[in-house]
Amino acid sequence: MQSDEKHRSLIISEGVPFIIPLGVATVAAFVAGFTWIGVLILLATLFVIWFFRNPERTMPENPLQIISPADGRVIGVEEAASIEYPGRSFLKISIFMNVFNVHVNRIPFSGEVVTVRYKPGKFLSANLDKASALNERNTVLIRTDDGREIITVQIAGLIARRIVCWLKEGMKVTKGERFGLIRFGSRVELFLPTDSILLVKTGDKVRAGETPIGELT
Repeated sequence: MQSDEKHRSLIISEGVPFIIPLGVATVAAFVAGFTWIGVLILLATLFVIWFFRNPERTMPENPLQIISPADGRVIGVEEAASIEYPGRSFLKISIFMNVFNVHVNRIPFSGEVVTVRYKPGKFLSANLDKASALNERNTVLIRTDDGREIITVQIAGLIARRIVCWLKEGMKVTKGERFGLIRFGSRVELFLPTDSILLVKTGDKVRAGETPIGELT
Protein backbone atom coordinates (compact mmCIF):
# COMPACT_ATOMS: atom_id res chain seq x y z
CA MET A 1 0.00 0.00 0.00
CA GLN A 2 1.48 3.32 -1.06
CA SER A 3 0.29 5.16 2.04
CA ASP A 4 2.30 2.84 4.29
CA GLU A 5 5.45 3.55 2.28
CA LYS A 6 5.00 7.27 2.99
CA HIS A 7 4.54 6.81 6.75
CA ARG A 8 7.52 4.85 7.98
CA SER A 9 9.51 7.66 9.60
CA LEU A 10 10.42 7.35 13.29
CA ILE A 11 8.05 10.23 14.04
CA ILE A 12 4.78 10.22 12.10
CA SER A 13 4.50 13.30 9.86
CA GLU A 14 1.12 14.32 11.34
CA GLY A 15 2.98 15.23 14.53
CA VAL A 16 5.18 17.86 12.87
CA PRO A 17 2.58 20.71 13.06
CA PHE A 18 2.52 20.19 16.84
CA ILE A 19 6.25 19.64 17.37
CA ILE A 20 7.65 22.62 15.44
CA PRO A 21 5.64 25.36 17.27
CA LEU A 22 6.49 23.81 20.63
CA GLY A 23 10.16 23.64 19.67
CA VAL A 24 10.16 27.28 18.60
CA ALA A 25 8.41 28.30 21.81
CA THR A 26 10.99 26.38 23.85
CA VAL A 27 13.91 28.16 22.21
CA ALA A 28 12.17 31.55 22.54
CA ALA A 29 11.53 31.01 26.27
CA PHE A 30 15.16 30.14 26.98
CA VAL A 31 16.48 33.03 24.87
CA ALA A 32 14.18 35.44 26.71
CA GLY A 33 15.46 34.17 30.04
CA PHE A 34 12.25 32.42 31.12
CA THR A 35 14.07 29.27 32.17
CA TRP A 36 11.30 27.49 34.06
CA ILE A 37 8.78 28.21 31.32
CA GLY A 38 11.31 26.94 28.81
CA VAL A 39 11.75 23.73 30.80
CA LEU A 40 7.99 23.16 30.92
CA ILE A 41 7.57 23.75 27.20
CA LEU A 42 10.57 21.52 26.50
CA LEU A 43 8.94 18.71 28.47
CA ALA A 44 5.72 19.22 26.51
CA THR A 45 7.72 19.11 23.27
CA LEU A 46 9.41 15.86 24.25
CA PHE A 47 6.07 14.33 25.20
CA VAL A 48 4.52 15.25 21.83
CA ILE A 49 7.54 13.83 19.98
CA TRP A 50 7.19 10.63 21.99
CA PHE A 51 3.42 10.53 21.42
CA PHE A 52 3.87 10.58 17.64
CA ARG A 53 6.50 7.82 17.67
CA ASN A 54 6.13 5.28 14.88
CA PRO A 55 7.92 2.03 15.76
CA GLU A 56 8.32 -0.97 13.49
CA ARG A 57 6.45 -4.11 14.48
CA THR A 58 6.93 -7.84 13.83
CA MET A 59 3.80 -9.64 12.62
CA PRO A 60 2.91 -13.21 13.63
CA GLU A 61 3.52 -15.69 10.81
CA ASN A 62 0.13 -17.45 10.87
CA PRO A 63 -1.66 -16.18 7.70
CA LEU A 64 -5.13 -16.78 9.19
CA GLN A 65 -4.56 -14.66 12.27
CA ILE A 66 -6.14 -11.20 12.53
CA ILE A 67 -3.83 -8.74 14.26
CA SER A 68 -4.63 -5.82 16.51
CA PRO A 69 -5.19 -2.52 14.67
CA ALA A 70 -4.19 -0.52 17.74
CA ASP A 71 -2.03 -0.41 20.85
CA GLY A 72 -3.94 -0.38 24.12
CA ARG A 73 -6.08 -2.46 26.43
CA VAL A 74 -9.05 -4.63 25.48
CA ILE A 75 -12.07 -3.17 27.31
CA GLY A 76 -14.80 -5.31 25.77
CA VAL A 77 -15.41 -8.52 23.82
CA GLU A 78 -18.94 -9.34 22.68
CA GLU A 79 -21.15 -10.38 19.79
CA ALA A 80 -22.76 -7.25 18.38
CA ALA A 81 -23.93 -5.48 15.25
CA SER A 82 -22.01 -2.62 13.67
CA ILE A 83 -23.78 0.76 13.70
CA GLU A 84 -22.81 1.33 10.08
CA TYR A 85 -23.92 -2.15 8.96
CA PRO A 86 -27.09 -2.99 10.95
CA GLY A 87 -28.75 -6.37 10.82
CA ARG A 88 -25.49 -8.33 10.83
CA SER A 89 -23.70 -9.86 13.79
CA PHE A 90 -19.95 -9.70 14.39
CA LEU A 91 -17.51 -10.46 17.15
CA LYS A 92 -16.68 -6.99 18.47
CA ILE A 93 -13.39 -6.25 20.23
CA SER A 94 -13.02 -2.78 21.78
CA ILE A 95 -9.52 -1.40 22.43
CA PHE A 96 -8.89 1.70 24.56
CA MET A 97 -5.82 3.76 23.65
CA ASN A 98 -4.56 6.11 26.37
CA VAL A 99 -2.19 9.03 25.71
CA PHE A 100 0.83 6.85 26.50
CA ASN A 101 0.12 4.27 23.78
CA VAL A 102 1.48 4.36 20.23
CA HIS A 103 -1.38 5.86 18.21
CA VAL A 104 -0.54 4.66 14.70
CA ASN A 105 -3.21 2.22 13.49
CA ARG A 106 -2.53 -0.85 11.34
CA ILE A 107 -4.45 -3.09 8.93
CA PRO A 108 -5.78 -6.16 10.81
CA PHE A 109 -6.02 -8.45 7.75
CA SER A 110 -5.14 -8.31 4.05
CA GLY A 111 -7.81 -7.58 1.46
CA GLU A 112 -9.54 -4.77 -0.39
CA VAL A 113 -10.93 -1.60 1.18
CA VAL A 114 -14.65 -1.69 0.32
CA THR A 115 -15.85 1.37 2.21
CA VAL A 116 -14.41 4.24 4.26
CA ARG A 117 -17.08 6.18 6.18
CA TYR A 118 -16.36 9.20 8.36
CA LYS A 119 -19.02 10.44 10.79
CA PRO A 120 -18.69 13.56 12.98
CA GLY A 121 -19.79 13.29 16.59
CA LYS A 122 -19.09 14.07 20.23
CA PHE A 123 -15.83 13.71 22.16
CA LEU A 124 -16.82 11.68 25.21
CA SER A 125 -14.16 9.75 27.09
CA ALA A 126 -13.24 6.84 24.80
CA ASN A 127 -13.44 4.22 27.56
CA LEU A 128 -17.20 4.79 27.96
CA ASP A 129 -19.54 2.39 26.13
CA LYS A 130 -21.65 5.24 24.76
CA ALA A 131 -18.58 6.72 23.07
CA SER A 132 -18.84 3.84 20.62
CA ALA A 133 -22.11 5.23 19.27
CA LEU A 134 -21.86 8.97 19.89
CA ASN A 135 -18.26 10.02 19.24
CA GLU A 136 -16.55 11.14 16.04
CA ARG A 137 -15.69 7.98 14.11
CA ASN A 138 -14.20 6.56 10.94
CA THR A 139 -15.23 3.10 9.74
CA VAL A 140 -13.19 0.97 7.33
CA LEU A 141 -14.58 -2.26 5.85
CA ILE A 142 -12.04 -4.68 4.35
CA ARG A 143 -13.09 -7.69 2.27
CA THR A 144 -10.63 -10.58 2.33
CA ASP A 145 -9.67 -12.54 -0.78
CA ASP A 146 -12.15 -15.27 0.17
CA GLY A 147 -15.03 -12.82 0.62
CA ARG A 148 -15.14 -12.36 4.38
CA GLU A 149 -15.50 -8.88 5.86
CA ILE A 150 -13.59 -7.25 8.71
CA ILE A 151 -14.48 -3.81 10.05
CA THR A 152 -12.16 -1.43 11.88
CA VAL A 153 -13.63 1.67 13.56
CA GLN A 154 -11.44 4.59 14.71
CA ILE A 155 -13.24 6.52 17.48
CA ALA A 156 -12.10 9.89 18.80
CA GLY A 157 -11.81 10.35 22.57
CA LEU A 158 -12.08 13.07 25.17
CA ILE A 159 -8.88 14.85 24.14
CA ALA A 160 -8.68 13.72 20.53
CA ARG A 161 -10.09 16.07 17.94
CA ARG A 162 -8.83 14.54 14.75
CA ILE A 163 -9.03 11.10 13.17
CA VAL A 164 -6.51 10.49 10.40
CA CYS A 165 -7.08 7.78 7.78
CA TRP A 166 -4.97 7.38 4.64
CA LEU A 167 -7.16 4.72 3.00
CA LYS A 168 -9.36 5.07 -0.07
CA GLU A 169 -12.04 2.73 -1.33
CA GLY A 170 -10.71 0.15 -3.76
CA MET A 171 -7.22 0.05 -2.23
CA LYS A 172 -5.52 -3.32 -1.81
CA VAL A 173 -4.05 -3.50 1.69
CA THR A 174 -1.75 -5.90 3.48
CA LYS A 175 -1.96 -7.02 7.09
CA GLY A 176 0.26 -4.93 9.36
CA GLU A 177 0.47 -1.84 7.15
CA ARG A 178 -0.11 1.54 8.73
CA PHE A 179 -3.40 3.16 7.73
CA GLY A 180 -3.90 6.14 10.06
CA LEU A 181 -3.93 7.40 13.63
CA ILE A 182 -6.05 9.20 16.22
CA ARG A 183 -4.56 12.13 18.09
CA PHE A 184 -4.27 12.13 21.90
CA GLY A 185 -6.32 9.30 23.41
CA SER A 186 -8.98 7.26 21.65
CA ARG A 187 -10.66 3.93 20.99
CA VAL A 188 -10.55 1.39 18.15
CA GLU A 189 -13.15 -1.30 17.57
CA LEU A 190 -12.64 -4.40 15.48
CA PHE A 191 -15.56 -6.42 14.07
CA LEU A 192 -14.76 -9.99 13.00
CA PRO A 193 -16.86 -12.75 11.40
CA THR A 194 -18.78 -14.60 14.12
CA ASP A 195 -17.08 -17.91 13.32
CA SER A 196 -13.64 -16.44 14.08
CA ILE A 197 -11.60 -17.86 16.95
CA LEU A 198 -11.01 -15.19 19.59
CA LEU A 199 -7.47 -14.95 20.94
CA VAL A 200 -7.91 -12.10 23.45
CA LYS A 201 -10.10 -11.31 26.45
CA THR A 202 -11.12 -8.20 28.35
CA GLY A 203 -8.16 -6.71 30.19
CA ASP A 204 -5.50 -7.93 27.76
CA LYS A 205 -2.91 -5.44 26.50
CA VAL A 206 -2.37 -5.49 22.74
CA ARG A 207 0.07 -3.97 20.24
CA ALA A 208 -0.84 -2.81 16.74
CA GLY A 209 0.57 -4.97 13.97
CA GLU A 210 1.82 -7.57 16.41
CA THR A 211 -0.78 -9.05 18.79
CA PRO A 212 -3.12 -11.71 17.33
CA ILE A 213 -6.73 -10.72 18.08
CA GLY A 214 -8.48 -13.63 16.38
CA GLU A 215 -8.15 -16.29 13.73
CA LEU A 216 -10.27 -17.04 10.67
CA THR A 217 -11.58 -20.58 10.42
